[in-house]
Parts: sequence; structure tokens; C-alpha cells
Amino acid sequence: MTPYTVIALVVALSLAQYAFLAAAAGPRVIIVGAGMSGISAGKRLSDAGITDLLILEATDHVGGRMHKQNFAGINVEVGANWVEGVNGGKMNPIWPIVNSTLKLRNFRSDFDYLAQNVYKEDGGLYDEDYVQKRIDLADSVEESGEKLSGTLHTSGRDDMSILAMQRLYDHQPNGPATPVDMSVDYYKYDYEFAEPPRVTSLQNTVPLPTFNDFGDDVYFVADQRGYESVVYYLAGQYLKTDKSGKIVDPRLKLNKVVREISYSPSGVTVKTEDNSVYRADYVMVSASLGVLQSDLIQFKPQLPSWKVVAIYQFDMAVYTKIFVKFPKRFWPEGKGREFFLYASSRRGYYAAWQEFEKQYPGANVLLVTVTDEESRRIEQQSDNQTKAEIMEGHLLQLANWCEPLRV
Repeated sequence: MTPYTVIALVVALSLAQYAFLAAAAGPRVIIVGAGMSGISAGKRLSDAGITDLLILEATDHVGGRMHKQNFAGINVEVGANWVEGVNGGKMNPIWPIVNSTLKLRNFRSDFDYLAQNVYKEDGGLYDEDYVQKRIDLADSVEESGEKLSGTLHTSGRDDMSILAMQRLYDHQPNGPATPVDMSVDYYKYDYEFAEPPRVTSLQNTVPLPTFNDFGDDVYFVADQRGYESVVYYLAGQYLKTDKSGKIVDPRLKLNKVVREISYSPSGVTVKTEDNSVYRADYVMVSASLGVLQSDLIQFKPQLPSWKVVAIYQFDMAVYTKIFVKFPKRFWPEGKGREFFLYASSRRGYYAAWQEFEKQYPGANVLLVTVTDEESRRIEQQSDNQTKAEIMEGHLLQLANWCEPLRV
């Protein structure tokens, strides 16, 4: 072996060692997003012994759409609010964390009395017996749809929309069309899926796997610590926290807006809005469908066409919660009064309401939920315009000109 060969080997070994140290300096896995899916992914990796990870979150908090906000002196949930699927054959994994470990205040939602709480456009309530018959008919059609859903090929080739199923069994070409029928239909489907039956898959939602697997009961979380406490609890299983419970682990970086992900067989490079650059072996993207569809994150090279098509084939549903604070309570309360519907001739127009006297005593706050096109319309207008629309019709008569303090 010549001296030149020895020198070459030393240089090669030195470079290889340098490359190894450089790679070791970065994490093995980067997780984009610190919502429930991102934090859960980190926990699964940690449980499997992969602790060399880095979580990049665009906002200043973890939790994603599980996030509280102060409104009129109380913390309300601006995103996820219910534990759906409880008291069934299987245990919903979130339920023991909410109810036993963290002991978050929660309340079983009772929708059984909805028939006595459907308001007319021009004021007053619809006859309870009449509404109950319409609910029973809607339930019967749904049961027929559930049986049909069970016969469809598992590949999805025979799937149809819920509206198509309704046409099949209810023989109404445009689906439910009267104010009461539309409000009941909205409550059954839009209130749950944030989109109307015409674009909702029958096979994937009737029956809904969550209820089929875990039970039909749903529990409303109303705790001043916030539903986000569940995500912080999971994060605390593998990320370092201080005595107050605040996450201080350097593996979580907040306010890091990812703009570019470059990937190749040798690894990934992630660039953020503040020009930070992170390298790893793998990246897991837990950002929402809306983020992926908006092209806020640039992939280099571009994702395979089959992935891009799959991303754009789905709708990003819009679900808007509007809290309304009044100087005094003017609405009925007590057993069976928590949920009520506004039967407008315009489908989905401020249709689904909830009062909070049990959850937030003395708060004098109502919640109205809008979805899909109504959500998009309302998000483009001022709060004053929204307030004016809310005070039209039945609510104005109930309130006896009691103007809301805040929307």
C-alpha cells in the first residue's frame, strides 16, 4: 500500500465520520404539526423507542383544533368539544383520559327531547307531535340506509351519497324540503359532518364507525382547563415539562411555520418561514387537509400524482361555532331544553342551537353552529351583521328585544 493510499483512506474515513456526526446532530424523525395526530404520532414513536424526534408547530400552542379561548369571562372550546362514542362495546381511548385521569368536567348530551324545541321562522314552537313524526320518518330512512350500506362492496365502488339514499327510500327528488324536515336533516347530518348529505358518503358514515365501535353516547367537555388538556397530557408522556405542566422539551418548537419539505432516499430537509432548516431521516406530516390543499407547504419533488389527486378529491369541511353573550337569560332551561332548532326556509340558516346553563351557570351564553356554505358566507361578514341576522325571527321574539352583549 502506498503512502497516498493511506492518506486517501484516512481522508475518506474522516469524511465518513464527519457525515455520521452531522446526521446524528439532527433528529431521526421530524413531525409537522402538534395537534392530536402529531402529538399522538410522537408518543407512538417514543413508545417504540424512537425518541430522536422533532415536532414543528406553526402556532404558539399544541392541540390543533382542540383549543380553548376566553369569551365573556369563561373558557369555551373554539374547536372540538365532544367525546363522541361512549358506553359501547369498546372503550374510546380518549374517554378514560377525560373522565378518569384528568377528570375534566363533562356532560352527557341528551338529544331525545328535540321534538319539543323546534322554532318557527315567524316565532313560536312547532307542534311536538308533528315534529316527532318527521324525526321518526328521518330515522326510518336512515335505518334503511344503514341496511343498504352494509350490503355495498367493501371496495367502495357502489357507494353513494346520503342524499341519493334518501331519494331512494323517501322518494323526494331534492331530499327533505320543508323547514322542519330540513332542520331535522341538518341536525342529523350537517351538525355531525359539517357537510350536507349530497356530498357525504353513505358507506363511510352510515353507520358511523365511531358510534358503532364505542357507543352512541356523546359527552360535552366544559372545563376551564380546556379539552386541549388531553393533548398536553399525551405530550407530557414523552416530552419534558416543568412543575406547572408547561412543555419545555427542546424537541417541540412552536411558531415554526413549515414552508418547504425536500425529500430523497438519503433523507429529508424541512424549511420554515423564519428560514430555519432542519434535516432528518424521515418526516411525518400531520397538517390538516386544508393546509395541504392550500399548497402552503411546497414539496420537492412534488408529491406523486396519486397522492395529490387523493388530497384534492376531499373537501375541507367548515364548521363554525358562534357564541352569543346576553345580559340575561330569556330562553327555557332544564331537562330536555339544552338543544333547539330554528326551522328556516333556508336550509342551515342558524339552525342548531345549544344553551349552557348547566355547563356554565349564570354565563347567559348561547351557541349556534353553522356549517359549509353558511360558514363561508358568515366568515366574510362583520360581527355586527352576524348579530343582526341572529336576532331575526324566533330569537328576537324570545329575547323580547334583549340585545346580545357580544358575538
